[in-house]
Order: sequence, then C-alpha cells, then structure tokens
Amino acid sequence: MGANNTPDQDELRVFHTGDHACGYWPSRIARDLVLDPRDPRMPNLYPLALGWGFRRSGDIVYRPHCQGCRACVAVRIPVAQFTPNRSQRRCLARNVDIEARIVPAERTEEQLALYQRYLRARHRGGGMDEHGGIEFDQFLIGSWSHGRFMELRERSVEGKGPGRLLSVAITDVVENALSAVYTFFDPEFAERGLGTLSLLRQIAWAQRDNRAHLYLGYWIEGHDKMDYKRRFRPLEAFDGRAWQALV
Repeated sequence: MGANNTPDQDELRVFHTGDHACGYWPSRIARDLVLDPRDPRMPNLYPLALGWGFRRSGDIVYRPHCQGCRACVAVRIPVAQFTPNRSQRRCLARNVDIEARIVPAERTEEQLALYQRYLRARHRGGGMDEHGGIEFDQFLIGSWSHGRFMELRERSVEGKGPGRLLSVAITDVVENALSAVYTFFDPEFAERGLGTLSLLRQIAWAQRDNRAHLYLGYWIEGHDKMDYKRRFRPLEAFDGRAWQALV
C-alpha cells in the first residue's frame, strides 16, 4: 500500500505483529497487519483502510494476515439492498418498545457497569472480565476514532427520564459508511436478541443517513460466534483485492 492510496505523498507504514494465539481458534497461531498507530493521518486513513479489509480496536487498525490461514473474511452490508428476513422481522417486532439513541463516544458509569456485566457473563476467565474504565476507553474509544455509541433503551416513561440501558453498539461513522466495532448488552435479556437488534438498528441508521455500507468486521465460516453475519443479506466479502458478493 503506497502513496497512491494515502492523502499525501508520504509512505504508509504497515507492520507485521509477532505470532500470537488466535482469538477465534485457540489451537491456531495468528498474526496481523497493523497500520502505523503513530501516523498522524490515521483519522483520514481509517475510512480507506476499512475498504482494504482492515478493522479498528482502540487506536489499532489491523487486518489478520496469518500464515496458511485465510479464515477471517472482511464483510459489509450494502444497506440500500438490505431487507430483513423473517427471523429479523420477528426480532424487530419483539422489540418495538426499545428506543435507539445515538450519543457521543464518551464513557458513562451506566455504560461501564453494563459492559462489565456483559464481560463477566460472556468472557469469564478470558482476561477481559477484569476491564475497568481505562480498558473501556482504550479498547472501545481510542484517541482519534470517529465513533459514536448507539444505546438501546427500554422506552422511557414520560417524566421519569431515560429507560433502562440494554445495549451499547460502538459504531464508527466515516464518509459513506458505518462500521460496527463492538456491541455489548445486558445478558439477562438474551431472549430479546439484542445483538441482532443492534445490527438491524445500525443498518437503519446507515439507511437513514444515505450511507452505502455497514462494515461488520470479520466473518469466519463455521465459527459459532461469527457465522451469524451470513444471516444479513446481501453481504459483500473482501477477497484481498476487491469486494465481491458473498454467496
């Protein structure tokens, strides 16, 4: 990736990480390509990097680049063509009492408490369940990101303030696209399908703002926690050179 893909003529520096344990398949070894996090152009480079199949975690913009493995496939939804399937329509109907609010990417104590409950339920013993406010900011916000938080709340009762917070979807807002960075939700309300609902509301947000795509990060065929992305159609996948319809 040279000067032609960047806002000016300075070379874009891309690094390989060392080998590390794969976060998706524990028996495998992974490594990533990482854009230079010290590059002052990163806020302008990031929208381009999404189109190259990269993803953001805090201030780190990365793409899996594992030896002998190409399981992680960057995917995005062309939102103008999206139509919810029957299951997704049921999810929307089941949650008509849930309101979405777009708020600044600034941590609140209410959000942090929900995040910690989610991690204790979903990632107990994995290290993330020890996250506090500092880790929340480093992982979800970073110092330069274009992020917003989409809160899902129970419908408020007039005169009693906002309803109970059920979910927070960290969403990057870039030119002509949204990127779904991370979502956490109240584990006591699993029957609501809050993960699915958050994506459906992000799609609606992108449609409302006339943005072309919602980036979903990586899809991994056959992986229980990642294969759900195939249910959002149509879906486009990055093959290393171009975006193609995923069939």
